[in-house]
Amino acid sequence: MKFFVDTAEVDAIAELNDLGMVDGVTTNPSLIMKSGRDIKEVTKEICDMVDGPVSAETVALDADGMIAEGRELAKIADNIAIKVPLTWAGLKACKVLTDEGRMVNVTLCFSANQALLAAKAGATFISPFIGRLDDLNIDGMELIAEIRAVYDNYDFGTEILAASIRSVNHMKEAALIGADVATAPPAVIKSMANHVMTDKGLDAFMKDWAKTGQKIL
Repeated sequence: MKFFVDTAEVDAIAELNDLGMVDGVTTNPSLIMKSGRDIKEVTKEICDMVDGPVSAETVALDADGMIAEGRELAKIADNIAIKVPLTWAGLKACKVLTDEGRMVNVTLCFSANQALLAAKAGATFISPFIGRLDDLNIDGMELIAEIRAVYDNYDFGTEILAASIRSVNHMKEAALIGADVATAPPAVIKSMANHVMTDKGLDAFMKDWAKTGQKIL
């Protein structure tokens, strides 16, 4: 499963990228706002840093506006993936932009039917929102499983990009189901390394080592 980092914070991306943990980056207007930086400037910096797709979101609500904004965002770098919402206008924009050879990430997906439409429109990525479904007491991972089954039935090339990930359990379950990509905040990705038994084992080793009175260096 590929890891995309869900942030516009350059330092956090750089840390994970140096460890080989970054296959791409997703941004959105809310993340850009948190970064406090100009959208084109910060997106260009991120694109220069990572080799994989960097999702940059359109903000127009009509298809023509999305297409125009998508073309403008695509000028930032070759690895830009244009994000459009899963609306009828967004699907129209997706079709035009993908026909032009651009990567398109169709976002705000909450049903398998929506995901099927996005694949038919040629989306590069479909972004089902797990956490926001969980907020409604709906199991977001069931949606990932449904989309996986539909896409496998028909050999669609659209990649499932599990989004709105809130926990390490989301990451594990997305991987078990077979999501192609998971996009998560840096803190969630780093938390995947944590386990109480690892901490206990390391503490025991260090206590035993101290008793030997030895040094490696």
